[in-house]
Amino acid sequence: MRRAPSVAPELPGYEYVSVLGSGGFSDVFLYQQRLPRRRVAVKVLLTEQLNPSTQAQFVDEANLMAQLSTHPYIVTIYHADVAGDGRPYFVMEHCSGPSLAERYKRQKFGVEDALRTGVRLAGAIATAHSAGILHRDIKPANVLTNDFGWPALTDFGISSSLDEELPVQTSTGNHRPAGSESTGTGESQSVGMSVPWSPPEMFEDDPRPDVRSDVFSLAATIHTLLAGQTPFEIHGRSNGTLDLIGRIERGAITPIGRDDVPRSLVAVLAKAMATRRDDRFATAVDFARALQRVELELGYAPTGIDIPTIAGTEHGKPDAPAGDDETRARSVVSIAAQAPAPARAAPATPAAPPAEPDQADATRVRGARVIEPGSAPSGSALARSADAGTPAPGTPSPAKETTVVRPRGSVRAQEPVSAPAAADDAPIENASGRRRLVMIGSIAAAVLLIGAVVAAVTLTGIDNSALTPSASPVPAKPDSVNSAAGVPAPVLEGTATSEDGSQVTFTVSNPSPLDGDVYRWARAETPNQPKLSAVADITVDGVVPGSTVCVDIYLQRTDGKISEANRACNR
Repeated sequence: MRRAPSVAPELPGYEYVSVLGSGGFSDVFLYQQRLPRRRVAVKVLLTEQLNPSTQAQFVDEANLMAQLSTHPYIVTIYHADVAGDGRPYFVMEHCSGPSLAERYKRQKFGVEDALRTGVRLAGAIATAHSAGILHRDIKPANVLTNDFGWPALTDFGISSSLDEELPVQTSTGNHRPAGSESTGTGESQSVGMSVPWSPPEMFEDDPRPDVRSDVFSLAATIHTLLAGQTPFEIHGRSNGTLDLIGRIERGAITPIGRDDVPRSLVAVLAKAMATRRDDRFATAVDFARALQRVELELGYAPTGIDIPTIAGTEHGKPDAPAGDDETRARSVVSIAAQAPAPARAAPATPAAPPAEPDQADATRVRGARVIEPGSAPSGSALARSADAGTPAPGTPSPAKETTVVRPRGSVRAQEPVSAPAAADDAPIENASGRRRLVMIGSIAAAVLLIGAVVAAVTLTGIDNSALTPSASPVPAKPDSVNSAAGVPAPVLEGTATSEDGSQVTFTVSNPSPLDGDVYRWARAETPNQPKLSAVADITVDGVVPGSTVCVDIYLQRTDGKISEANRACNR
């Protein structure tokens, strides 16, 4: 039998309105704040359950919650203090909407709404993890709905140490089925969990949950929203606590049973609810990105992952940041001119090198890789010969460049251009002799040009179509395959910043190119504004000079399948 709620304390600056709910260790009341005037929820801990240790723990948890309160999908804490009667309390945002538990019991969530909710909550949980907080009791009833209709995660930390039940929960039975909000037996009070959404490690004699435990519970919550029941509940069979624990430990997930839920989403949820922690997503951000890929697959705008700026910058960097010299060399990529005419490729050799030779070499090589279609294949090869065949003095050739053979053939194709000049220097006796010499020189140039092209094709083992910009060569790298879609992630080759700092270019390559492949990318802070690029150089405009720029880059096939994101940052 549930106890009656305690008497609401007198709080200066607040007017008592009503009781919102009662838990095992606290009561929650609705108050009207006088200034600024707004309704707030006040959680009051019970004096009979407190001791110096729990009081100190309450203060620590309140401070941690305050650090998380700026997140848009975490319930905000406004104030914490001790009432005149000695009971500690804190003032929270009042979420007037129903909890997710109330919503899914009325109607199952649509796929788009469930995905959006999952990504938003994953960002909230990742933010808590970055502050060193494990929730340990993620479930639909612990996600409220604020006045904007957004999800608001509540009971961080405190639920696992001081309060086992949802503060606003008003009806919890002792013998409810799997959808129950029961938190287990009295022995589990120090752990704080709800069995239907708990991972198997929580049932060990000495539970040691980690971030992957919260990922499991979040995935179980999303499964519940879609299925209208908990993941391990089976209709028509016993769904007691021991039954659920056995199924959770065996990984016997009940199918969602909806035709509109794609297989890719089912696979993502199954991975997040794997029995072995090592088989799950390593972080909440990884889980959120997997949900984003499903959104893209279904044609939805990807939901933003709201995480702290520092955490977002550090997470998922593919490599250590490049040195300043490399950045300056790459910076010219975004403003390099198009490839010169074939006749001028060879004379580029004696040109005076710029102030920094390594920049000139890197720029010429990368500049040729962004040539737009429109020039003849041979012109494309000649442009590459000018880039790779005439490095600046003392500059080593890039280790990743694989088109060394092609420039040699192209340079030889340039040599006949000098033949007419030699003929012009010879004595000319009459007009017919001049025409004869010109004809001979032209024939010789054509023969040598054809021979050079044939030699290049033979040595490189590709046809003329491979010389066009749409099939630019890429270095051989191991595939990073998306297990759900089988699409390799793009590989970051380098970054570049323009001289004025207002543009940043990310150069990527396709490990396994197919016809029609494009790069889908978006800035990390605006993932719902993706763009497509058919070329390997992705330029971000409007950058604040000196700032860190991060983008999520995907490889997209013609059939709509999307790779995992490769997050690239310029620092």
